Amino acid sequence: MDAKPAARYRTDAAPDAVGADRTADRTPEETPDGTADRPGGAGRFERAARSPLGWMVTGLLGVGLVSGLTAAGPGPLPLVGAAGAVLVYRWVMRRQAGRPVPEIARRGAGRELLVGGGIGLGFILVPVLLLLLFGGYSLSWAGRGLLPVLWTTVVVQLAGAVTEELLFRGVALQALEQLWGSRAAVAVTALFFGVAHLGAAEATLWSAVAVAVEAGVLLGAAFLWRRSIWFAAGLHFTWNAAEQLLGIPVSGHTPEGLFTLDVHGPALLTGGGFGLEASILPVLLGTAIAVPMLRRAHRAGGVRPRARAGNRATDPWGRHRK
Repeated sequence: MDAKPAARYRTDAAPDAVGADRTADRTPEETPDGTADRPGGAGRFERAARSPLGWMVTGLLGVGLVSGLTAAGPGPLPLVGAAGAVLVYRWVMRRQAGRPVPEIARRGAGRELLVGGGIGLGFILVPVLLLLLFGGYSLSWAGRGLLPVLWTTVVVQLAGAVTEELLFRGVALQALEQLWGSRAAVAVTALFFGVAHLGAAEATLWSAVAVAVEAGVLLGAAFLWRRSIWFAAGLHFTWNAAEQLLGIPVSGHTPEGLFTLDVHGPALLTGGGFGLEASILPVLLGTAIAVPMLRRAHRAGGVRPRARAGNRATDPWGRHRK
C-alpha cells in the first residue's frame, strides 16, 4: 500500500469544523509569502521589511551608518568602513531582500574598476584640458608631499565612491527600479543625488541640477549598462580623485591636492567656487556619455519596464492589495 502524503492541514479538528475556514491551520510556508499567518502582526511586519521600500530603508540606514562612523577616521579607517559597508549591503540584499548580489561579485571586480576608472578619468580630463587651453583654469605646483597626498586621495575618494554607489545605485536605484522601472529609478536617484550636494560650500540650485545630470544620470546609466557597483565606483573614484589631485574643489569642498587652482572667467564655464561639477562642460559631456550607455543597457535588457500595478499582489510596503 502506497504511503499517503503528509497532510496539509491539521487532522485533529472536530467533526463540526470540517467545513470551517482552514486558513488559520496553514503553516507559514503555505501562504504566498510565508508570513501571512504569523501571530501578533509578525507576518505584516516581515512583508513590509522584505518589500522594496523596506529593504531600501534598511540598506540606506545600515550602509550610511557604517560610512558615517568611518569616513572621517584616521589612516585607512575609511577603507575599512567601505569594506564594512559592502558586507552590510550583502547582508541586507541576501537576508532581507532575498536576492543575489552579482553587482558586488569579486570575480571581474578589478576589470570593472579599471574600465569605469578609465571613463571617469577621461570625463574629468577633457573639460579640464579645455579650460586650461582657453585660460579658464591655471595650475601651479602646491609643494605638498607627493606620497601623503596620493595616500589621502586614494583612501578618502575610493571609500567615498564605494559607499555612495552602494547607497544610490546599489540600494536606492534597485529598490525603486523594482517598483517603478529603470528610467524612473535613475531619474529619482539622480534628483536626490543632486539634492544631497546642496549642503556643500558654494552650492547653488544650478550646481545641484548639474550634479544630478552629470553624476546622477551618468552613474545611473553606468550601473544599468554594466550592472556592477565596481564599474560605477571606478568611474566615480577617478573622477573625484583627479579633481582632488589637481586642486579642483570636489563638489564644493576644496581639497589639499598636488596643485593650486586659479579660476578665470564665467562660473557657467569654470564652475566657480563649487568646482568643475558646476560647469556646463561636464554636464554636456556627461549627457553625451550617458546616452550610449543607456542604449547599450536597453539592448542588453538592462533597462526594465515599470511593473504594472495589476500584476503586483502587494503594495510597495508588502501589504496585500484589495
